[in-house]
Amino acid sequence: MTPQFTEVASGLAFPEGPVMLPDGGMLVVEIAKGIITRIARDGRKSTLATPGGGPNGAGFGPDGYLYVCNSGGFSWNTAGGRLVPSGQAADYSGGRIERVNIDTGNVEVIYTECGGHPLKGPNDIVFDRQGGFYFTDHGKRRARDVDLGALYYAKTDGSMITELVQPMIMPNGVGLSPNESVVYVAETRTGHLWGFDILAPGMIRQEPPHENGGRHLSGPPGYTSYDSLAVERDGNICVASLVLGGINVVAPDGNFVEFVAVPDPICTNICFGGKDLMTAYITLSSTGRVVSMPWPRPGLRLNFDPSA
Repeated sequence: MTPQFTEVASGLAFPEGPVMLPDGGMLVVEIAKGIITRIARDGRKSTLATPGGGPNGAGFGPDGYLYVCNSGGFSWNTAGGRLVPSGQAADYSGGRIERVNIDTGNVEVIYTECGGHPLKGPNDIVFDRQGGFYFTDHGKRRARDVDLGALYYAKTDGSMITELVQPMIMPNGVGLSPNESVVYVAETRTGHLWGFDILAPGMIRQEPPHENGGRHLSGPPGYTSYDSLAVERDGNICVASLVLGGINVVAPDGNFVEFVAVPDPICTNICFGGKDLMTAYITLSSTGRVVSMPWPRPGLRLNFDPSA
């Protein structure tokens, strides 16, 4: 059966980081414009904030502020009529974690480094029940070299940031299991999904044989690249998949559940909203659209979700 999509908004400059609002609208970042955009329920768009660089993953914290992973910016390729990031921007402004007041649009930088190592390309974020957050640093790609990425944990007041996993190969999506016993990380270039058991907030178990110490859950057959992810209420992990263009749904034990195709090979993110969280909102980034569709299972409500 072909999924039925409803177009929520179009004409966006590589949308990502969707989050729902109490009025039924949503926020997305437009990475190629360096802005955060509010999309009303009727599809009207307005600029909420202008952090510059490359705002990416976003999530609400316990204080009501929006926390944004900013990669510092990309260069862009428009071959074939699609907008696709192609490496580190010539005017790269440095990776950082930002706090945004959604009432005023004010942007505050709270982290730019960890242990003396600069953040290179923060990508995605998820908050735990305690109010701390896990985030991935994707790194940056240049003409002849690429950064090795990492998984971090930090507090919202700027008082603590710690590196949990390094190296990783272009880590991207990050999410928590419903009971918050596992943090999931999807790697872009490898197309692998990893699970790390959480011992305490900001502390994980790492075991051999892989150098990152994680449990390998999934690597789809054929060529694809994993992007951001969301988790269903019953624990399935929904990973936006590039190249294939769709959502790979993976069970907590790593078994394949289903693949939902979308009309864009650069499918970058998914979040849940609507009644009982049974509507999926998906960013189709290379064609500048956000679409929605009925989802067969309820999504997991995020901590500090303002639309609850």
